[in-house]
Parts: sequence; C-alpha cells; structure tokens
Amino acid sequence: MKVLKVPAGTIAVFVLPCLLLYVCLVFVPILVSFYSGLLKWDGIANAEFIGLANFRDMFANDPVFWPSVRRTLLYALASMLEIPLCLWMAILLHRYLKNGSRLASIYFTPVILSVVIIGQLWKTIYNPISMGGMLNGVLVSLGLDNWTHNWLTEPSIAMYSIYLVSLWQYFGYHLLIQYTGVTNIPEEIYEAAKIDGAEGFKADRFITMPLIVPIFKISIVLAFIGSLQAFDMVMVMTGGGPAHATDVISTHMYNSSFLSLKYGYGSAIATFLVAVCLLFTVVINFFFNKLENRYS
Repeated sequence: MKVLKVPAGTIAVFVLPCLLLYVCLVFVPILVSFYSGLLKWDGIANAEFIGLANFRDMFANDPVFWPSVRRTLLYALASMLEIPLCLWMAILLHRYLKNGSRLASIYFTPVILSVVIIGQLWKTIYNPISMGGMLNGVLVSLGLDNWTHNWLTEPSIAMYSIYLVSLWQYFGYHLLIQYTGVTNIPEEIYEAAKIDGAEGFKADRFITMPLIVPIFKISIVLAFIGSLQAFDMVMVMTGGGPAHATDVISTHMYNSSFLSLKYGYGSAIATFLVAVCLLFTVVINFFFNKLENRYS
C-alpha cells in the first residue's frame, strides 16, 4: 500500500492559521499578564515599572493570598475525590441497568444550568430558618437542632458549603464521561475474562480499571484545573466573604484588580494561577502516562 506524502508547505497552510489564532488568544495574553504583573498600575493611569515587587508582596506580605491558595487546592482536591465515585456509579449503571444512559443524563441536568441559578438555588437552601432555609428546616424537623448553621456566613464552614454545591453540580458531568468510557469497552473482553473465572468486581479490577485510565485522566485534569480556576460559584454565593473566608485565587485576583484598583498586583496573581495550572497539568499527565505504560 502506497503512503501518500503530504508536503510540509501544505501542512503549514492548514495548521498555521489555527496556530496563530491559538498563540494570539492564549500565549500573548499570558505574556501581557506577566508584564502587567511587573507594573504598579491601577489599570487607567500611567503605569510604573517596579520589577518583581508585586510578586514579593504577594508571597510575603499579603495576608489573604496563602489562605486563598490553600482553599483553592482543597477545592481542587475535593473535586477529584468524587471521580472514583462517578466511576463506581458508571460501572453499576452499565452492569445492572439496560438504559443506564438515561439515568446518567438525568444526573447531568445540573451541569446545563447556569451557575447563577445554581448559586441562588443553594443560597436559598442554606438560608436560616427565619428566611425559609430548607436545609436547616429539615435538620430541625429531624430533631437535629444542634446541626443547624448559618452555612454561608460562618467563616469556619462557608467554604465547605460551596465545595458541596460544586460537587453536586459537576457529579453528573464526570459520571457521564466515565459511563461513556465504561460502555465503550468491548463486551467480548468481559466474556473472555468470564471464561477464565473473572467476573463482577474482579473483572472491573483487571479489565475496567486499566482500560478506563485514559478517560479517568480526562476527568481528573478537567476537575482539578477547573477547580483551580473556580470563580463564578464563589462570587455568586459569597463574593469571597465573610471576611475573606471563601476567597480563592481567582476571586482574590478579581478583588485586587477591580475593587482595590491594583491591576498590576492582580496580574501577578493571575500569572501565579496560570503557572500553577500548567504545573499540575504536567504532573497529572506524567503520573497517568506512567500508569498507562504500566497497564499497556
């Protein structure tokens, strides 16, 4: 069979426009953000070049920065913890339900709703009893009065309340991804394994788990990186309050840039966020590539 060789010039004609567009929309803004982080600038008046002073202040003198980093990482870790549960649910749906895709689609419903709608819905659920809060009302009706809280105004639990909402919203998203991966594994493999005595959860251990690794990696990357960039849910539900108790990196960046009018400092935070996203993407891909090579 003769292999058709495509000239390099022809490849460049098709690839170059998309590459230029990608560079202009992704890499150029990153470089501009990094340069802006070297300035003392309110976004309007003349900027003053101050070198790495913004980065030094961010790491050493900002009392909000490191707590926001910790909350962001916890947010990302929490989002990853639901993915094994999604995989387990996908396996059960595929094994025991003939139309498991319908149930998976129902779980997907919160994903298609606006974050503003989700945030307002859960703010209503978290409201105190005096304001018709459903969660506290259910706890009181069950005799669990001591479990009631002001879920979004108590600094010690406000962030965990937001974590729960995000996990609820995106559970169906990762369930559908895992369900698609599980259903795409050929049934012939399971039938051959059954002849050798491997079925049920034993088949899942030696067949489903190794073959689902690439799909599992997709969910992990999307969940982790998406959570690092979490912004809209926090802004809708608490705005970063009370007393910065729910500030994450992106909300701290927003508040610094547009409320405190420290655009250069906000750009430094944005640069840090981009670097963290790139770092963890490389680490996650490296880990899963090792895992895939182990099972290949």
